Amino acid sequence: MISNQAAAAIWGRLSALPGILHPEGLLATSDEALRGAGLSRPKVAHVRALAAAVAEGRLDLGALRDAPDAEAVAALSAIPGLGPWTAQVHLLFGFERPDIFPAGDIALAAGLAHLKGLVERPKPRALAAMAEGWAPRRSLAARLLWHHWRHVTGRPAGEAA
Repeated sequence: MISNQAAAAIWGRLSALPGILHPEGLLATSDEALRGAGLSRPKVAHVRALAAAVAEGRLDLGALRDAPDAEAVAALSAIPGLGPWTAQVHLLFGFERPDIFPAGDIALAAGLAHLKGLVERPKPRALAAMAEGWAPRRSLAARLLWHHWRHVTGRPAGEAA
């Protein structure tokens, strides 16, 4: 995981590349240009896999918007380099789904541990079980826990070391 500042800098360089915001444009961009923008070799492979899946019609992002949560997570997670956390965060922020809780997120675990006075951060399975009571608004709970983490630590949720 990288800091929010590093991610913003990489995004700034990436989005300046011609055609990069379309799958075909990304696929036409050289590895050197993508690496020069700040992507690691594995990340280059992952964004290429995602772009290829969209360009070839194996992943329909428009249809994903209306798919059930579990189906959308499975479809995104099937792309190399995109795991459940990435899929869930995309659904939560990109599609503004109301009932997504990325239980593998360290900042969510740390925030909840702080609020409940737990000695250790809950593991993902335990965190997911704790979040069950917040359905069908787990996305709101996630946002509140991220905000809490930022408030108590002074660090963005993406920097939850």
